[in-house]
Amino acid sequence: MVLLTHGYFLHEDPKERAIMKPYPPLGILYLSAWLDRHGVANAVFDTTFSSREILQQHLLAQRPGIAALYTNLMTKLNVIAIMRFIRSQQALQHTRIVLGGPDVTHNAAEYLGAGADILVIGEGEQTLLELVHAMHATPAWRTPHAVFSAISGLVYRLPDGSVHRTAAREKLRDLDDLPLPNRQKIDLQSYLDAWKHAHGHSAMTISTQRGCPYTCRWCSTAVYGQSYRRRSPKAVADEIEWLQAHYDIDLIWFVDDVFTVSHKWLEGFHAELRQRGIRAPFECITRADRLNEPAIALLRDCGCFRVWIGAESGSQRIIDAMDRRVDVQQVRAMIQAARRAGIQAGTFIMLGYPGETESDIRATVEHLKTSNPDLFTITVAYPIKGTGLYEEVASTAFSDLPWADRTDRDLDFRRSYPRRYYDFAVRWTVNAVHWHKAKLAGRWYFSWGWLFWAKMWVARGGMWWWRLVGQDVFPTRQTGQDSQDFAG
Repeated sequence: MVLLTHGYFLHEDPKERAIMKPYPPLGILYLSAWLDRHGVANAVFDTTFSSREILQQHLLAQRPGIAALYTNLMTKLNVIAIMRFIRSQQALQHTRIVLGGPDVTHNAAEYLGAGADILVIGEGEQTLLELVHAMHATPAWRTPHAVFSAISGLVYRLPDGSVHRTAAREKLRDLDDLPLPNRQKIDLQSYLDAWKHAHGHSAMTISTQRGCPYTCRWCSTAVYGQSYRRRSPKAVADEIEWLQAHYDIDLIWFVDDVFTVSHKWLEGFHAELRQRGIRAPFECITRADRLNEPAIALLRDCGCFRVWIGAESGSQRIIDAMDRRVDVQQVRAMIQAARRAGIQAGTFIMLGYPGETESDIRATVEHLKTSNPDLFTITVAYPIKGTGLYEEVASTAFSDLPWADRTDRDLDFRRSYPRRYYDFAVRWTVNAVHWHKAKLAGRWYFSWGWLFWAKMWVARGGMWWWRLVGQDVFPTRQTGQDSQDFAG
């Protein structure tokens, strides 16, 4: 039997518990559905609402022949701990550990050294199926290379200890061939209840596309590549209807990187929803250069209540350094246009990018004041291995933690200012924007309005101090702080 799991435990994540917007692990649910279609026995152990101890008990009770674990930045440390547990148990000595997901692609030797038997690189459905068939048909005395060398998309060790990669797996061309993710194999109601309790409504995720055709230097394309493949509007509408028929779902979150990349697809999706009378409120992510007034109107008519429009910076110089290929004025215009159309607008901001100066951060603050999004998130840049940003800063990147005890979020690199400077820059940005909004709304005289003003100047003092002392005087390690969300 194949056991699919992912190693994310919500109870270990205080920030996500506070936000309380958990989503099912779509990746392994797609894998499960693909295995089911081809008659391969499999089970899904969803760790989100579980614990490490319960997972360990389940592994000992089931003794799966294959334990397939999804691995990303959030789950890396737990995945390593799970592998160590499997390797330490006599009862699990015959369990083969297979890893997939974005973090394994550029850390293959390290994951194999940490206990993995085989890594799946890229899209996993076809590769995992072929791998499982090969494992089931393989006598114990045969070497892995003799069995697995013909399977595309694998990494494993040869008998001499060297790391071997097979040919790259060709990407799935027609995503309509994929079955719906196997949501029936997890307790989906727990997700809906968590949302309902915390926010008064339930939400569910849907994926309509794979890959991203853009070249942002900080973004990882380790699984789906720099491509654009999409399910048909009909297939997506079928999934919405199925979800609405089987669950009480209030909202949908489309997890695609650029939802409006194709206006022709959006028109077809709009027509499909109208023909069926489907009303499904949703939010999505897109780019300003893939928006215009007609596209915004289509989004609104399809049920979009919130659109996230990426910018990352208010400085065109930094946007260009990121290879974002978008104009900051266009970002502002589309944020404002979405709001005029009655759609909430969110945007993403990244501070601490290589070469960014305080004048660039000031430009970002002015950008947020001018565009006036309803929501924005701020992340301090960190280099993900395999990205252009990582290659750019690799010579100065450092961490005082060994690889197995850190993620790429713990990597720091030489920036324009010390790392602590950017923690205060985040606070300054947030409070400066909120102080600006309070003044516009005529609410500056309330105590909380003055609090924004006070916090803004405290943060400015922190920025001044850390800029003054210099990076070489007080080197600091990356804290691993993830993005922070702020309401407008």
